[in-house]
This record gives sequence, C-alpha cells and structure tokens, in this order.
Amino acid sequence: MDNGAGSYRRYLAGDDEGLHEIISGYRKGLILYLNSFVQNIRTAEELAEDTFAELAIRCPAFSEKSSFKTWLYAIGRNITAKYLRKHAKVSIVPLGEQEHLADEQDLEGSYIRSEQKRIVHQALHSLKAEYRQVLYLSYFEGFSNAEAAVIMKKSKRQIETLLYNARKALKTELERRGFEYEE
Repeated sequence: MDNGAGSYRRYLAGDDEGLHEIISGYRKGLILYLNSFVQNIRTAEELAEDTFAELAIRCPAFSEKSSFKTWLYAIGRNITAKYLRKHAKVSIVPLGEQEHLADEQDLEGSYIRSEQKRIVHQALHSLKAEYRQVLYLSYFEGFSNAEAAVIMKKSKRQIETLLYNARKALKTELERRGFEYEE
C-alpha cells in the first residue's frame, strides 16, 4: 500500500493528521516539479499549496489506478496548467536571476548539493519545458515512464521519445557549458 494513499484515506475518514503527512512527504518534490513549469519558486510554492487545498476542500476520489504520488503530481500539473493559461502574458524570471532569494536557496539547496548538480540543474532549466518536465519526473522523482505518461498526459511511447531527445539536448547543453563528465 502506498503511504500517501493510506494517509489520504485516513484524512477522508476524518483524521487531519493524514493530510499533514501528505503535505510533509510530498511538498518539496511537488514544488520543484511545478517550478519546472513556472520557473518561479514562489509561484511554485503557491501552486503546491493550491494542490493540497484541492485535496483538503474538494476531496477528489483516488481510484488507485496509479500510485498516489503520480495522482497528486497530475493534480498539481492540472492546477499549474490552469494558472499558466490565466497568466499567459506574465513574464517568467529565469531561475539564474532568482538565486539571491534566501528561501529558494534553502529549498533547492537541500536537493542540489554539489557544483556539478548545480550546473546540471541550470542546464536543465535552459531546456524546453517538456524536456525539463520529463527529465525531472524520471530522474529527480523516480517516476516510471508509464507514471510520467499519466502525469504529462502523453503515451508511454511519447515519453520514451521525449526522454531520448531531452537527454540528448541536456548533454549538448552541458557540453556547451563546459561540463566535465566523471569517469
């Protein structure tokens, strides 16, 4: 049984601690995933809050056709898509220009420790949005291709193709930045 699913069932049964466990367990990863869409950590935090509010207020049914995490990230993606449609004309500040924000450094600092990881992270953010999303879901969050397909609303074959092209684009970008591979 997925821990998130069990916590959600407990929340639906009236145990508020279940929702607290979900937020504690999935908050950081969800924020970083949503940041791959909006490239603004504060906005990503707000969208993650909206995602958890959706669980708390609307209590959508979890069908268990996928893992709880996949389902939760899909809800976050849908909320983010609505946000992006509504704010389509808002300019997005690139991640490199936001590094002076203390809370962003705290959040991403816990995920990105070494200098090589920072370079990879910056190169990742210079890729197309779809490439960033598929790489983040697959490598940072550990989703399978089938789970990433559900979240991104694509077929498994499309995800495989996207992953191939995204890895190739990331390698090109890293080489352009002078990244040296470990042997």
